Amino acid sequence: MQTLPIENVQDYPRPPSLEDVPQHLRVMLADQVAADTTKGLRVLETHHAPTYYLPRDSVHADLVPVSGGSFCEWKGQAQYYDVVVEGKVARRAAWTYERPSSSFAPIAGHVAFYAGLMDACFVGEERVIPQPGDFYGGWVTSNLRGTPKGSRGTTHW
Repeated sequence: MQTLPIENVQDYPRPPSLEDVPQHLRVMLADQVAADTTKGLRVLETHHAPTYYLPRDSVHADLVPVSGGSFCEWKGQAQYYDVVVEGKVARRAAWTYERPSSSFAPIAGHVAFYAGLMDACFVGEERVIPQPGDFYGGWVTSNLRGTPKGSRGTTHW
């Protein structure tokens, strides 16, 4: 089993950075692999658990566009999706930036998943914990130190 290096979320940069992920990423829904890749990307931002983006061609689930979206000052306009596997629906559980800002152009055509809305998400063999709160989509792993934003009292940092 590959051990992840120790990282402190307070040491992540602002504006955020983007990097390749050497570990295998896997997303589960309805006891099926909804997505998996060894070609993922992650966004690192101060006080946030990393957000993982998987290439769309690694997604085995149906992605059904839903209304509404959100805007990130760094990445641009996000589009949300319901994730469907064998009749099980995870509502608004995934998102993309189809036309991200130039700094984040590599995530175009990639999909991120809210770990708390899927049955399970993994970085390597480690099952992740969803970033606290219901807004941020970071994946918390045991190597992370510091306090990720999202818990009560952290939203105004």
